[in-house]
Amino acid sequence: MMLLDILASKKRLQILKLLSNEDQYVSQIMKKLKMDGKNTKHHLDTLENTNIITSYKKGRKKYYKLNTEIKLKVTPPPEGTFQLLALQNQNQN
Repeated sequence: MMLLDILASKKRLQILKLLSNEDQYVSQIMKKLKMDGKNTKHHLDTLENTNIITSYKKGRKKYYKLNTEIKLKVTPPPEGTFQLLALQNQNQN
């Protein structure tokens, strides 16, 4: 799946917005975005499989954190630029 396809989902963008503030566990994401468990897990798996987010366990809870900085640059002519960049976080725990 291409990065642009992944970011085309409103729910995935909302998840990324949450994770840009702090690490979250599944129940927090479900509650804040008013999503059921199956859909939440589907979107989290999609983001994790593409290394945009990573997960870790703390006790019995599985937390998700943002792993990639995503930048979009679109400029009008004459430059006419369209860039979508995903920069992996180098500070892994």
